[in-house]
Amino acid sequence: MKVNECMCNDVCCVDPNTKLNEVAKLMSEKHIGCIPVCDDNNCICGIVTDRDIILRCVSCEKDAKSTPVSDIMTCDVCTCKKDDEMSNAESKMAQNQIRRLPVCDNQNHVIGILTLGNLAQNDRDLGKQEVCTTIENICNCNGHEKNAE
Repeated sequence: MKVNECMCNDVCCVDPNTKLNEVAKLMSEKHIGCIPVCDDNNCICGIVTDRDIILRCVSCEKDAKSTPVSDIMTCDVCTCKKDDEMSNAESKMAQNQIRRLPVCDNQNHVIGILTLGNLAQNDRDLGKQEVCTTIENICNCNGHEKNAE
């Protein structure tokens, strides 16, 4: 199975100068947990998650109305291509412990996103055990609760 058979095609992106309060509003309106950040050439240069906003903005007492997304985004973004095999994309997600994987074309433009939800929705085709293993590796729980005593 190829990535383009599982990925979400409806992806909104922001530019690096977008203020964090606008990013948070967009996430709320679209019911999404991450947004790719693209430069003037529409090439991916970062990604920001709702968790990033909490940990790198709110908890650091930064002003979300004046702080650009470029101040807190992750710059070293893991991506995949639409023609990649799903097993390769799952491995990349598991090895890097990421829940969302932007899908880019050959010019590095974002054309989709692959999420844990996409894996779960396609578990019949991908194999339930393989999806479970990927999720365990992403969470790094190996079948155990992280906070268990």
